[in-house]
Amino acid sequence: MIDSRQPLRRFPVLWQLNARTSVHRLGPAATLDDLDDAQLDLLVPKGVDWLYLLGVWQTGAAGRSVSRQQPDIRRACEEALPDVTDADICGSCFAVTGYRVNDELGGDEALARLRTRLANRGTRLMLDFVPNHTAPDHPWVTDHPEYYIAGTDADIAAAPANWIRMATSRGEQVLAYGRDPYFPGWPDTLQLDYSSPAVRAAMTDALRTAAAHGDGLRCDMAMLLLPDVFERTWGRAMEPFWPAALEAVRNEHPEFKFMAEVYWDREYDLQQQGFDATYDKRLYDRLVGDLGAVRGHLQADAEFQARSARFLENHDEPRAAQTFGTDDRHRAAAVITYLVPGLRFFEDGQPQARRIHVPVHLCRAPVEPDRTELLDFYDRLLALLGDPVLHDGHWQLVDSVQAWDGNDSHQRIVSFTWSTADGALRHLAVVNLADTRSQAYLPLAHAALAGRAVTITDCLGSERYERDGDDLAGRGLYVDVDAWAHQVFAVQS
Repeated sequence: MIDSRQPLRRFPVLWQLNARTSVHRLGPAATLDDLDDAQLDLLVPKGVDWLYLLGVWQTGAAGRSVSRQQPDIRRACEEALPDVTDADICGSCFAVTGYRVNDELGGDEALARLRTRLANRGTRLMLDFVPNHTAPDHPWVTDHPEYYIAGTDADIAAAPANWIRMATSRGEQVLAYGRDPYFPGWPDTLQLDYSSPAVRAAMTDALRTAAAHGDGLRCDMAMLLLPDVFERTWGRAMEPFWPAALEAVRNEHPEFKFMAEVYWDREYDLQQQGFDATYDKRLYDRLVGDLGAVRGHLQADAEFQARSARFLENHDEPRAAQTFGTDDRHRAAAVITYLVPGLRFFEDGQPQARRIHVPVHLCRAPVEPDRTELLDFYDRLLALLGDPVLHDGHWQLVDSVQAWDGNDSHQRIVSFTWSTADGALRHLAVVNLADTRSQAYLPLAHAALAGRAVTITDCLGSERYERDGDDLAGRGLYVDVDAWAHQVFAVQS
């Protein structure tokens, strides 16, 4: 295998692709082998460091049955795909029966060939790992029912949405659905008992098996395995799972990377337990509805930010084009999300402004009309992310100074710079997070600007300005920015 991948950039670009729907659209008998170079050219932009391929693992009949019959799931599938049939509902890709590649996708060998094609393009492969639970028809239910949280007739009578009677090798048992502490159980899963050393050992082996198929793993709902969360949910103490399990994989694959899906402000905890990147849902939520908190969020510890995965959408969130309403607001959110430090997480269809959220229970996605309003913006943004300074340079949040007394609109402007390792200013981003015009001075305290004429050119637009370096470093750059407007300047001095 020719592996043209370079060492990973500090702030890489990740592209999410749904394996099942992407293969299905190529034909009823298609497999991962049909995602050939021509298809990858269409689906994966150049310069992407990671392809996150959602939903490759083997699932079973039990998960499919729940997805087809459970009213809420069925309704979501019908809303996304009005002509849906049972054949289109293949069950949640997180109701895993084993860490081998789904037969309908071509099995382990087809994924291995796709991984080679990606490596030849310089792209690493990230897959899913589902630690909290298994499908109801996982072999362990029969062979090792002791791996699961068991209950009583009283439990199922008191909370029928959280428990189910299952046939096992030890007779019928009441077992818990997988769940988090805030919502009813997921009826297409069974909850693993991490208070058991045998479960932790078995799931470490499962993690190693999954890791052998790719270069990284996104770990689903990873915070559910933090000992205090597990104990709060199930009333059972457990030893930490993640540190030793991640180390076991890295002992075999030293370059392996782990990304945690995490909520409830537990990102730092999982970074401390060994994850290379953690979901930054807080930034997303603030860009959606708490804009005044965005600047404070970006003042967090530099290392924490460097290990944050920034996104505007993914398979769990609504499509960004739907969430952010206007194209201008979408663009403003994207400039902040993808040009601050961290892992840059995009979803297939995002540049085309797809609006229909596809449930993970479907293997056929709806066909949406082409929308080109954002294509040029995303093309320019992805091209800009090819600049090494935006991956390995120095990032700094810039103060917004009041333009004149009584004008507080500067508080709505978020701006930041990127500089080379030797301190040369290379980029300045300015975003107005408001539906009204805003003004500010932006002091650029860079010694390299002193005594120089400075040219600033908008990388995402067409504006070009000449400014005095002493003025920029002192009073600052004056900006007068339209509602939701953004500018990303290349700086030359």
